[in-house]
Amino acid sequence: MSITLQPFGQTLDGQTVELFTLTNTHGLSARVINYGATLISFRAPDRDGQLDEITLGFDSLEPYLAGHPFFGSTVGRYANRIDGARFAIDGVEYPLAVADETHGWHLHGGVNGFDKAVWDANIDGNTLALHYLSRDGEEGYPGNLDTTVTYALTDDNELIMTFAATTDRPTVLNLTNHAYWNLAGAGSGDVFGHIVRIHADQYLASHRGGLPTGEFGDVAGGPMDFSAPRAIGDRVEEVAPGYDHCYVLRGSAGEMKLAASVYEPTTGRAMDVHTTQPGVQLYISSYLDRTRGAAGRVIDRYGGLCLEAQHFPDSPNQPHFPSTLLRPGETYHHETRHRFAALS
Repeated sequence: MSITLQPFGQTLDGQTVELFTLTNTHGLSARVINYGATLISFRAPDRDGQLDEITLGFDSLEPYLAGHPFFGSTVGRYANRIDGARFAIDGVEYPLAVADETHGWHLHGGVNGFDKAVWDANIDGNTLALHYLSRDGEEGYPGNLDTTVTYALTDDNELIMTFAATTDRPTVLNLTNHAYWNLAGAGSGDVFGHIVRIHADQYLASHRGGLPTGEFGDVAGGPMDFSAPRAIGDRVEEVAPGYDHCYVLRGSAGEMKLAASVYEPTTGRAMDVHTTQPGVQLYISSYLDRTRGAAGRVIDRYGGLCLEAQHFPDSPNQPHFPSTLLRPGETYHHETRHRFAALS
């Protein structure tokens, strides 16, 4: 495996953004920028050995600076939604930025979340390490949070993302990567033909724009049921405006487990997602506006699917959900692995 470095531009305040390309011996490649610790490209072969771009992104910095739907971003401090844009720790309430006035929730870390930070980068052998110090009070969160995200692309065709953090004050934390995948090729159309399996018997029931009610719903027999492989588009019309739900994975939080598998029949590309997280958010880009991505490819609504390995949304306000509380002296750590193959 090799990692190369090249300039990618500057932010409006003059910070340098760099592009890192990770390549393995089979020709798979991942491109990561230190703006938002963002995966901007992933190329993998189909059953005939033809390489193509299979994640949504841009090939210049400007669209990332202008605002985008978290294409490949590292999302934090808290991925997904927090009800009321507030939470309490030890009796002290912390207000956060409101992302949606209609529903009153906080989303993906706030107005200037981790996706908009320039991270320090270091190449350590075959691993790219990205570091960011989130200051006490940033976006309303308590504590100076020292965060590291690492990317590695192995010769077993695995993209490994590792997330670690420590804090000097009690805080809440839920990090994920927000890559959008289209195994037929970015810009090739909708993902309704992708065959998906999610290793979960339950999902989080939701209301008010995706906020969890606190109840667990059974997937069996309904449109949320991907416990056996089936096409994304089979029953999508029963889930308006489309899938954007957190699944409760089998197994324990902290244990590496198979979360989901995806297969695209026309190309033979397949992807397995393993994680130590307790949940995975399936999102099929229902709110994506028509946009022009890398190499001028046009990306429409439903043009990518996300499998965001994470803790449950609104956990700080749901005491029966797995805790996302991080205290001084503790280390937040989780890992997600995407393994790629081409099937005949």
